[in-house]
Amino acid sequence: MPPVGDRGTPLMPVVNRPLADARHEIFRVERITEPESREPTKRRHRIIAVMPAYNAEMTLAATLADMPPGSVDEVILVDDGSTDRTVEVAREIGLTVFVHPENKGYGGNQKTCYREALARGAEIVVMIHPDYQYDSRVIPHAVGFIELGICDIVLGSRIRSRQEALDGGMPRYKYLSNRILTAVENCALGQNLADFHSGFRVYRRSVLETIPFERNSNEFVFDTQFLVQAVHFGFRLGDIPVPVRYFPEASSINFQRSLKYGFSTLGVVAQFWLHRLHIRQSQLFQKKSY
Repeated sequence: MPPVGDRGTPLMPVVNRPLADARHEIFRVERITEPESREPTKRRHRIIAVMPAYNAEMTLAATLADMPPGSVDEVILVDDGSTDRTVEVAREIGLTVFVHPENKGYGGNQKTCYREALARGAEIVVMIHPDYQYDSRVIPHAVGFIELGICDIVLGSRIRSRQEALDGGMPRYKYLSNRILTAVENCALGQNLADFHSGFRVYRRSVLETIPFERNSNEFVFDTQFLVQAVHFGFRLGDIPVPVRYFPEASSINFQRSLKYGFSTLGVVAQFWLHRLHIRQSQLFQKKSY
């Protein structure tokens, strides 16, 4: 059955396609009936998609439109003090909406997302940005690896090849920093992921119940902390390729914040090893206290 919103009404199929010049600068939102050729995805678990949102008025409907019908039971949007009509648009569509009166930061937004998803009985949680950068059509495929018991966490890799990433609009400095940081993290953490810094992620419920994510930063380094914690607690990580789009409306951090994020990421990896070698213990890697 289709996902339902906070008013108990089913989410109507939304078709939204960017109508723009080469830079995708204009969006038009339309509602039409569901195409007969798109059959609902069969599932075995309660799946909730969470969207940490900030000024996503222009891209929210497009992101939702690409979700295969029946791929999730509910969509939760947490608005982090947006100054546009993100909240109004989300409620009009029928999403479950939570609002931060003041901006709590990217990590602070995700904390609310996961708390609410767990409280609403999610068995699998899909985190996807509502900025239409990540292709939400891959949701059932990513979820499948968790339902089959192959992975506990599945990431969407933006970098299937260097040329594809650059042709898609990824800034060269961002591509280079991603490759360096991902290589360091794979080596330090014993993993083999293509993209440690993806904004498309799928988690098994037990991951969110185990990892003490409330202790993490409220900033962008939250994502790195979460994955390093997942390695520490022995969860299985995997990834799949996911098409991405870079255009003005898609969220992205600037060079200065990217630099800060890079050094913060290396700091988290250092914390992991200091804790593992019993040199300096960190609360990031200690079990939750109930």
